[in-house]
This record gives sequence, C-alpha cells and structure tokens, in this order.
Amino acid sequence: MLELTKTKTLVCGFSLALLVGCGTTDTQPDAADDREMIGDAAEEERRSGEAFGADDGRGVDDEELTDEERAARERAEQDALREQTVIYFDFDSSEIRRESRDVLEAHAGYLSENSATRIVLEGHTDERGSKEYNMALGERRAESVERFLTVNGVSADQLETVSYGEERPAVDESNEEAWAKNRRVEIIYE
Repeated sequence: MLELTKTKTLVCGFSLALLVGCGTTDTQPDAADDREMIGDAAEEERRSGEAFGADDGRGVDDEELTDEERAARERAEQDALREQTVIYFDFDSSEIRRESRDVLEAHAGYLSENSATRIVLEGHTDERGSKEYNMALGERRAESVERFLTVNGVSADQLETVSYGEERPAVDESNEEAWAKNRRVEIIYE
C-alpha cells in the first residue's frame, strides 16, 4: 500500500513539474503578431465574401435592402421558379413531390395575378404499364397539379388538363433515368 502511494505521489509530482516547465513567461502577445492575425482575418473575410457572391448583391441581407429592392428580388426568384415548367413524379404515383411545391406556388401566384392567362397541364407516364392504365395515370397526375393550383388561388377556368400517357416521351430510352424524365406533368402557357 505504501508503495502504491509513493508511485501516485511521484506521478502527480512529475505531471505538475511537466506542466510548470511547459508554461511560458511571455504573456503579452506581440503587437506585430496582432496586426498579422487581424490582416489574415480580414483577407479571409474578403475571400469568403467573394466566394459567396457578396460583391454582386446576392450576399446582401434582406435588412439592408429597400422595399423596392426586396420586391425586385422576390419577383426575380418567382420568375426563376416559373421557368421550371415540368413537374416530375415517382413511379406509379400522382402525388406531388415536396421539391415541386415552390415551383407550383410560383405558377399559382402568377396565374392568380393574371386571371386572363390560361395553361394546359399535360400528364405523361413512362412506357411501363398498359396504354389504358398510363392514360389514366397521366390524367391523375395532371389533375393533381390542377388541384394544387386551385387550392392556391388559381381559377379552374384558367386550367385545362390532358393526358398523353406514354404517347409523348421526353426521352426515348428504356432505363430508369429515361423513365424518371417521362413521369411528368408539363405546364404549357397559352
């Protein structure tokens, strides 16, 4: 027992001596080191701003924008979403994917504000399944998009649905990548 206590004391003493020996007496940083660290931090901040578009206005916080600039930014974002006119679906499904909702909301907003504008919703499927089944599935997909738009304020008079089933594939191949591109609803503005 006495041997164990001596060993513990020696280990503790050695550790304390090591810690004291590793300490430094220079507690004041050199002013030149401070300037160098500040310069490095400023350079890093400048580079990260360039990398994320701060110099072209995309990195600006909304709080820094005027009401007009905020409205212009919102219009540009909505216009970019409305440029997407194809809504994709999972296999054997007419359920709207979560990632398509923003796109459809942008179309709904535009159509609500422009009541004279009409669109055709063309439902499509891949080649798997019978012609009759695919025609019905294409119709369900188009109707699903139609329901989404009407719930979001679009008049039913502005919308027309049509199903082409497997008749008009976007890609004429028989593989999963092609099938995924063929399972869609196209939004056609008249």
